[in-house]
Amino acid sequence: MTANLAMAPSQRMQPDDGGARRATVVMFWDYDTQWGADRSRGAAGPSAWGRDEFECTERIMALHAEHGIPACFAVVGAAAEAGERPYHDPAQVRAIHAAGHEIASHSHRHEWLPGIGMTALRETLSRSRATLEDCIGSAVTTFVPPFNQPFDLPGRLAPSWSERREVPRGRIGLARLCGELAEAGYRMARVAYRAVPWQLAERVVGRSFERPVQLTRIGGLTCLRLNTAAGFAAPSRGMVDRCVRQGGIAVLYGHPHSLNAGNAQDERHLAPLLAHIASLREAGCLRVALPRDLA
Repeated sequence: MTANLAMAPSQRMQPDDGGARRATVVMFWDYDTQWGADRSRGAAGPSAWGRDEFECTERIMALHAEHGIPACFAVVGAAAEAGERPYHDPAQVRAIHAAGHEIASHSHRHEWLPGIGMTALRETLSRSRATLEDCIGSAVTTFVPPFNQPFDLPGRLAPSWSERREVPRGRIGLARLCGELAEAGYRMARVAYRAVPWQLAERVVGRSFERPVQLTRIGGLTCLRLNTAAGFAAPSRGMVDRCVRQGGIAVLYGHPHSLNAGNAQDERHLAPLLAHIASLREAGCLRVALPRDLA
């Protein structure tokens, strides 16, 4: 798959239906490698799935090539350094870029950012970006925070009580992270805050109120808020279809190591969703974009 072939779908603009409200889908893969497995914050602690990341990525690239759909791979910077799997594979990072996908930073070693402190935050933002750019020979302008955190954004009625309990002082909130990203030269971030009144209403009603999103600005940075859970099953397909009906952006994501996990990120959900997205694009009612297309 050549870069030109991969990029053609994201550049194929659909008939103008109102500019910002054009139906759009953006797909992300969070490429954690063993750095992410070692820093798992789940109850089970560190995991050993890092090696699966590489083999599953080969299959993911083949599926995306089959349907001509580019994605944004959020890569931990250390994976692009010289070394061996399951921590490093700079050749695969270059192959992802050469196939026409966007490379974003996912921090340097999958750090949990709310408690990292300002000095270490600035180090991981700059080091990951520099390492990735040296590896692929191209600019890295998008950032995806590990664990989708920080969530804490009180200015939009979205405080994170868990982050505040765990880091009572010196906490990195989302506004501060975005400000630092803008200072470091990034142009876009994927974020995951949710307003507390919205969450409470969902609990009362018993269903999700998520809807297509638009770009937003936080701390001087353009941001794309997640509106789907990880995976490609019925809720993600439903968000894509809702975008076609209403306009706006569907933000989808998964983890390569979960491609054969039997959950919503499994290939049995991914493959038909890619085919569905391709058919909508060919019908002229949906565009496939990369974050760098939108920033």
